[in-house]
Amino acid sequence: MHPTSALPTAAAPAHLPGADQPVWRDKLSQLLESTGEGIFGIDMDGCCTFINRAGAELLGYAPAEVLGQNMHELAHHSHEGGAHYPEQLCPIFNAFRKALPCRIDTELFWRRDGSGFPVEYSSYPIVDGGVVQGAVVTFVDISERQQAQQALRHANDVLEQRVDERTHALSAALQQLRELSAYTHTVREEERTRIAREVHDELGSLLVALKMDVNWLDKRLSEQQQKNSDDAQAMRENMRGKCQNMGRLIESAVDNVGRIITDLRPSILDHQGLWAALEWQAHEFAQTAELQCDWSMEVAPAVAAADALPGSLTVAVFRIFQEMLSNVGRHAQATAIGIRIQADTQGIAIEVQDNGVGADAEAFEAATAYGVMGMRERARHFGGSIHIESVLGRGSLFHLHIPLSN
Repeated sequence: MHPTSALPTAAAPAHLPGADQPVWRDKLSQLLESTGEGIFGIDMDGCCTFINRAGAELLGYAPAEVLGQNMHELAHHSHEGGAHYPEQLCPIFNAFRKALPCRIDTELFWRRDGSGFPVEYSSYPIVDGGVVQGAVVTFVDISERQQAQQALRHANDVLEQRVDERTHALSAALQQLRELSAYTHTVREEERTRIAREVHDELGSLLVALKMDVNWLDKRLSEQQQKNSDDAQAMRENMRGKCQNMGRLIESAVDNVGRIITDLRPSILDHQGLWAALEWQAHEFAQTAELQCDWSMEVAPAVAAADALPGSLTVAVFRIFQEMLSNVGRHAQATAIGIRIQADTQGIAIEVQDNGVGADAEAFEAATAYGVMGMRERARHFGGSIHIESVLGRGSLFHLHIPLSN
């Protein structure tokens, strides 16, 4: 910082108009003094030719003390941190030496007491008769602006930290929910397996035994039919009719029990594996729904074995496939269905396409689309995804992809 003794004290302040100056100069002087921004002019040597009161006060001087001083050496001599700022690199001087106007808000001006303050300044060349005579510089203290920006950045940082914390907590809760959903599916499948086994072992056996007893009774009544009076024969004939009707009802009950057992847990899934179960389910559905079925399945030998995939994954894929077919049966009103299944060591891909009525995309994202949500949650648990394409009047395409580790 330059000592104040080097500053002129007797020079007439160039920023004040004399009595013999034109009226426009007086108006210009009043304009310069009325603004809150600092304004000063410099000649080709970089020395101050005029400065308004606001500019001098921002630098800690009286206006007369600044006149004639090299403004770079006086107020722009150092970078933040104290490193020397060479005059030839100063954007202010480039305004008149290279005729390059500038606007800077990343530098400091220095006060008389040696303290620096951040400024935003503009420097424009003064041209007279096509010749650059110097430059005019406007500047303003932006300390409060930077403090506000810093406070805003701090608030943003705090907000981002809180958002990150909430996001982490939400992600953890969502992961727990998905794990709970997967556990629920596992428990449900185990319960279905248990119920199917008990129905098969207990109710199925009882129905078969009852059927055998009814058949025995019908046979005995037939043997006694010719040994008795006409009235006894008529009664026995009626009893035989009842036995035969009971037999038909028992056969129907046996069929229904078998269907319920299959719905709960298809035995083919446990005995022959996923791929046989998928093929059986596809053709069973097509036959029941009276749909033309275009079937294709390609399974690599490495994943074709019944025990090649984890049991939980096998059940998930089968249940997702069932839900795809169920959607077709409930909503599509289709006459034909195309099924493509491909599986290798990289993953499993299943496509189910129908020629039905289709639906808007929003229908599959609705809060009440529980079947679609269930499929997606099952697939997501194994790192997979469900993609759905549907066009009104042109059917729907369900695509399942589940990656497999090598």
